[in-house]
Amino acid sequence: MSVTYKKQFRKNPFLKDGSGKYYPQLLVWGKSATLNSIATQMKESSSLTLGDIQSVLTNFVKALRSELYNGRSVNVDGFGVFSLSATTIGSVVKKDCLPEKIKSVRINFRASSAIRPNLDPATTRAEDRIDFVDLETQLKRLNMPGTDGEEGGGNQGGSGDGGIEDDPLG
Repeated sequence: MSVTYKKQFRKNPFLKDGSGKYYPQLLVWGKSATLNSIATQMKESSSLTLGDIQSVLTNFVKALRSELYNGRSVNVDGFGVFSLSATTIGSVVKKDCLPEKIKSVRINFRASSAIRPNLDPATTRAEDRIDFVDLETQLKRLNMPGTDGEEGGGNQGGSGDGGIEDDPLG
């Protein structure tokens, strides 16, 4: 498995001279995997039908949501833990600490160590290893235009989550 990255320049906001550093930014290629595409992959390695797998996954999502909305965390062995967290406004007086002070609720996910990426070069199992490939190097190999070695430009900020769907070269 390989994950493509690009070299993203980020200015240091504390320095007036505009200097900064280049950071590897992981790219996400194409569209997100869907319940259907995941179910199709799962079907290839099981005796279940596509419809059976889709039904189980759909019901899992509904049950997960129900458990979270009932105030529980959900621990899926070998996968991770789902839980809720909230953005709130503080109150000076305890009696003013009311549900109206909750401004938003998020679903958090903490991955199990069983699925966390392993960057150890000594990893022997191919499915446990991630190889990182430089976007510029890939494009040069394909003789793609716009690979003249220029560095810089692009999005200076961002969340670092990829976003390749909008502009594959940033």
